[in-house]
Amino acid sequence: MRLKILNILKNNQDWVSGETLCRELGVSRTAVWKHVSGLREDGYRIEARANLGYRLTDAPDIPYPAEVMSGLSTSVLGLNLVHMEEVASTNAEAKKLAREGCPEGTVIVAETQKGGKGRLGRVWFSPRSRGLWFSIVLRPPINLVDTPQVTMVTAVAVATAVREHTGVPAGIKWPNDILVDGKKICGILVELNAEMDCVNFLVAGIGLNVNIKKNEFPPELADIVTSLEIESGQHIYRVPLLRCLLQHLEKWYHRWLNEGFAAVLNKWRQMCVTLDCPVTVHTIKETYSGYAVDVDDTGALLVRTGDGSVQRLIAGEVTLRKQA
Repeated sequence: MRLKILNILKNNQDWVSGETLCRELGVSRTAVWKHVSGLREDGYRIEARANLGYRLTDAPDIPYPAEVMSGLSTSVLGLNLVHMEEVASTNAEAKKLAREGCPEGTVIVAETQKGGKGRLGRVWFSPRSRGLWFSIVLRPPINLVDTPQVTMVTAVAVATAVREHTGVPAGIKWPNDILVDGKKICGILVELNAEMDCVNFLVAGIGLNVNIKKNEFPPELADIVTSLEIESGQHIYRVPLLRCLLQHLEKWYHRWLNEGFAAVLNKWRQMCVTLDCPVTVHTIKETYSGYAVDVDDTGALLVRTGDGSVQRLIAGEVTLRKQA
């Protein structure tokens, strides 16, 4: 009901009488007033005047479903969107919904995460309303061996959307960290549920630092991370940014499914900041240094070491080293 009232107010630039709302919605004036009061509590500015009715004058920059879906041009992603104030992690919430059978493209977005998950079990810093902390449920018809490709598909989509929407020159560090000038601005964590070789669902979690000031980061992060506000020098509105992200994510996801990984990989190479750079590689078994020379057709990183041999890295942590 609240969403219906909001849509009516949005579609009318002028006043909408209480009588009109009652008639179109089939409810009493008291019910209309209750829902308008609820919308105001959510941050919507709605004027009310006797003999005129109601008028929407401003909407909050909060990724409520009604705000995100207004103008969203996707066919799957974001059509089922759940906004939450606080969660342990959006990935955990998304996996729960996925197990319950939610449709592909379901998005969980939260204002803050108390236990946001990064790679290798790290905690992701997720201050309230300062970023976009969200997860998407995907159900691609793929084999287990192809699931690592999803991280690179997601990275291409996010970096492309950030560049387009903000002008910030985002790049990709293998396989899926989004960097600006060597500092991390976005993390991506893809988790899966599978049986044998059959993928039941994937959850792509994205944590994008949007309007975080440098002095708001913990001291241990201040020199290695950044935000869109820091890099662009201006406040970034989250709702239109999330729309842009979802549209690019769907575009690249469908392109990957329809055309194969090669099309995505070509774009990934163009945006990569790891290739042709000295790197240090950390795996469960060893640590070594070398030059990142390329990625193969599966997305594995090829690193030439000091003895001239080329190591193929499927999983691990890569640190960029300064050029000598």
